[in-house]
Amino acid sequence: MFTGLIQEIGTVRSLTRGTVGRLVIDSGKIAGEVAIGDSVAINGVCLTVTAINGAELSFDAVPETLSRSTLGDLRTGDKVNLEPSLRAGQMLGGHFVQGHVDGIGKIESNRSLGESQVIRISAPREVMRYVVEKGSIAVDGISLTVASYDSSGFTIAVIPHTLAATTLQDKHAGDRVNLETDIIGRYVEKFLVNRGGSSGVTEEILRDAGFM
Repeated sequence: MFTGLIQEIGTVRSLTRGTVGRLVIDSGKIAGEVAIGDSVAINGVCLTVTAINGAELSFDAVPETLSRSTLGDLRTGDKVNLEPSLRAGQMLGGHFVQGHVDGIGKIESNRSLGESQVIRISAPREVMRYVVEKGSIAVDGISLTVASYDSSGFTIAVIPHTLAATTLQDKHAGDRVNLETDIIGRYVEKFLVNRGGSSGVTEEILRDAGFM
């Protein structure tokens, strides 16, 4: 489990493809905080540390993981968001993030609003069904709040600190991003379906169920 608060921006050293691929990342300070077998979210994708060599962390990645996320797009030198898994007693500063990508979005626009950035992201239907205004969503592993949405995508407003501490500072229109919706929405949907109700999750439904 993760919080969506990025701890470090890492640099891709190599990505080897195969039956089991290997991703090597220069992780900076993160390397001193994890052990072999620990989980780390890389751009929102949960992977297991398989080797540590100084500041470099190695991860195994099967073809399905690479194809269902943007990890398959990575090249040597690319920057990635890193977050070690949540430990007992740690503060939950963002929202519950599992590290399981629900879909891949595409940045449609990125404009400045004062010192912040307003980013519009198009998303697949299976992602949008769980998006609500003022709800949480993980974009490349970053916990963010939905400012507005429609049937084809949503908008987020990103503060200067988040821009500086994540790879969003380098994102442009046309770039692809990993998306993970708030797990609460999926639980609410299952609850309603089991009760014979609608499978669509709305802000009103979440509020009536006591989640907002």
